Amino acid sequence: MIITTTDAIDGRAIAAYLGIVSGDAVMGTNIFRDMMASVRDIVGGRSGSYEKLLAEAKDAALADLKARAAELGADAVVGIDLDYEVVGGDHKTMLIVSANGTAVKLG
Repeated sequence: MIITTTDAIDGRAIAAYLGIVSGDAVMGTNIFRDMMASVRDIVGGRSGSYEKLLAEAKDAALADLKARAAELGADAVVGIDLDYEVVGGDHKTMLIVSANGTAVKLG
């Protein structure tokens, strides 16, 4: 399945718009990630554990989006938008990644 942030696919015509699809991933952090992030906040640098968690959440949201599009019989999803949110506090942080797009049938 083709997924893209653009509203068209070069060299392919969109034959039908099947509807908006979305995929979501809610990932919990843990106290150890939070502690290491706090250290990184003080000394600077990148937080590898949070970067890994973010990549996992994005991949999960996109996989969910593709599965929902496939259920509609789509060949592709165009206009994909990724949104990121963090909720919680006091070592109860949750990372939310949402992927939204339009499922299409290609001609």
